[in-house]
Amino acid sequence: MAASSGRSGRRLWAALVPAALLCLAARAAEEPSTADFDVRPGGEVHSFSRRLGDYTCTFTYSAQGGTNEQWQMNIGVSEDNLLFSCSVWRPQGKSYLFFTQFKAEVKGAKIEYAMAYSQAAVGGQSDIPLKQEEFEITETTVSHREGKFRFELSKLMIVAKTPRDEL
Repeated sequence: MAASSGRSGRRLWAALVPAALLCLAARAAEEPSTADFDVRPGGEVHSFSRRLGDYTCTFTYSAQGGTNEQWQMNIGVSEDNLLFSCSVWRPQGKSYLFFTQFKAEVKGAKIEYAMAYSQAAVGGQSDIPLKQEEFEITETTVSHREGKFRFELSKLMIVAKTPRDEL
């Protein structure tokens, strides 16, 4: 369900996804929603959710080390109501917390593309994607892969197809 395997497929997705997310934000049927939240260390499992119309995005995690970090979740629905996007990231770029687990789940749509990053682009730095073996994608979730995830997370991006009503 992730981008096509192979470098050319990844490059195509790398070019298309930011453009698609910009289109979603600029041409949303409902106002896109951005919300700040704290990612808290301490080893407990925490969740943060946002809903937009029929669609929900929930970020669930457990982290260790440091102090609270300010993160953001942005959700949007395309004007034609065919795509739902959810992005979760640390606006400062790199998280200094050690994530013991993470999962982002969408409800009301099926994931078409998703990517997880150890560093988010900020201040001239580039996004640094996790290795494909560190996380897994299902129809509705993106989550860490037990025993493979290296505890670094700074950004998650999901683009999901919404169900189509046929007349």
